[in-house]
Amino acid sequence: MKTITSIVFIISFSLLSFSQPNRDKIKSLKIAFITEKLDLSKKEAQQFWPIYNAFEEENFSLKKQAFEDRKNINFETLKEEEAVLLLKKMRSFDTKRRILKDNFIDDLSKIISAKKIILLEKVEDDFKHKMFEEFKNRRLGHGPKE
Repeated sequence: MKTITSIVFIISFSLLSFSQPNRDKIKSLKIAFITEKLDLSKKEAQQFWPIYNAFEEENFSLKKQAFEDRKNINFETLKEEEAVLLLKKMRSFDTKRRILKDNFIDDLSKIISAKKIILLEKVEDDFKHKMFEEFKNRRLGHGPKE
């Protein structure tokens, strides 16, 4: 079964066009990759994915807000008082993200083992690495790695 999933993953991955990223395809690949690597049962997957997706959405939103605030800073005209306020806001975002992550882990603890929660961090990193390698190979004109 894992071999079939891996083959489907590789074929699907090779069909992606990184010149115009397709979030739905990438998300589908990520779901298949994480489900396989965590060895989620059908019941676990049904409970896991709504929690995971809600966390990802909220985390992305917080990152985007923080980025928007930072990109609009004009360091030439930034006053110390404004910088202090920005630091407070940055710390607030960090606190919100930490609380979000803590709640995410608490929610996951009700449906999967602690070992799988820890493994999730590694699996997400592995997926990002695979995506980066695929992107790099495509930019260099190479096909997908096997």
